[in-house]
Amino acid sequence: MGCPFGFLFNDPFRERRENSAAHRCEFQGEQVPVILRHAEVRAAARDWKTFSSDAPFRVPIPSEEEARSMRQLPIETDPPDHGDFRAIVDPFFNRPKQPEMIAQVEALVDGLLNAALKSGAQEVVHGFALPLQSRALTYLLNVPESEAETWIGWGMHVFRVRGGLKKGHRLEEYLAAQFDRAEREPGDDFFSALTKAEFRGRRLTREEMMGFGNLTFAGGRDTVILTVACALAHLAQTPEDLEWLRQDPKRITLACEEFFRVFMPLTLIGRVCPVKTDVHGHEVPPGGRVGLGWASANFDASVFPDPYAVKLDRKPNPHVSFGFGEHLCLGAPHARLLLRTLLQKCVEKIGRMEVVSAEPRFEKERSYERQLGFESLVLRFHPLT
Repeated sequence: MGCPFGFLFNDPFRERRENSAAHRCEFQGEQVPVILRHAEVRAAARDWKTFSSDAPFRVPIPSEEEARSMRQLPIETDPPDHGDFRAIVDPFFNRPKQPEMIAQVEALVDGLLNAALKSGAQEVVHGFALPLQSRALTYLLNVPESEAETWIGWGMHVFRVRGGLKKGHRLEEYLAAQFDRAEREPGDDFFSALTKAEFRGRRLTREEMMGFGNLTFAGGRDTVILTVACALAHLAQTPEDLEWLRQDPKRITLACEEFFRVFMPLTLIGRVCPVKTDVHGHEVPPGGRVGLGWASANFDASVFPDPYAVKLDRKPNPHVSFGFGEHLCLGAPHARLLLRTLLQKCVEKIGRMEVVSAEPRFEKERSYERQLGFESLVLRFHPLT
């Protein structure tokens, strides 16, 4: 098992992590200490009183004040509010564990792979992973699958474009229309559930509903798409790994976790210190931000031996690609179902894949540059014979 796309592992934090537990990076003119080591990242993620998420617009780094107008829920809250808000939407985000949705995703992946086999060469990022993520989201939210066509039209990320952020008017207008519809004609879908939900004995405000909807469409979109594309690219460039999975499909569960570890699209996430805090030698003023370096922690050699190798049988694999602590990602079961099903269907249907073309995707900040996967990836799919 190897590392087919070396550029995916240009870890800009390697030397910094080896020398210090935290390093200052600049974002939008703000100097933010980024915690880099696995143990320290997990400790900070657990300590929500020192490293708070109760900071509207400031949890994502860079900040998204220019791209949205409401607090994202439940991610931009602390306990106990976080747990009470999270409980409202848990039934939907647990749907990927139910047989009905598992069957829907299996049929979806079957159809996408069959189409890829017929077409021969398939653009994977926008032509495969984006429809997979969007259509599967309709199952999660219990809305008509036709809604996915609108979401696919938004592209990779509802806020982020090359060169920065854009105002998320389309998403906000869409959400407002969905909540208006749900209030007029309530059903069993995600939007209707929010219009009927209560938080500590009162109905949710429209702004709170919008906050849930905003995170649902923005939070797990490009992350899932990029991971799916990178996993397919790896199997195309390392056909022996596809054969290794085919020999025993029970290996797929561990393989998914390794793909989530190495192909981590979210470099870091923010926390705010309510009081002056020393963060591994860096003084953070009251209200100042700290970054939790998820991607850096995933390559900490003290936890992951030979961290730049893709080891599909890696165990244990305590990656932090879905966060850690109270704010563990709501969408983790959804992402796991999509990738697990994709690998299962590839084992059953795909003899081999080959890379036709690849355009890398870059994250460029003043303090580092990181390559995250692909803007475009064209693969040729060959059937299993």
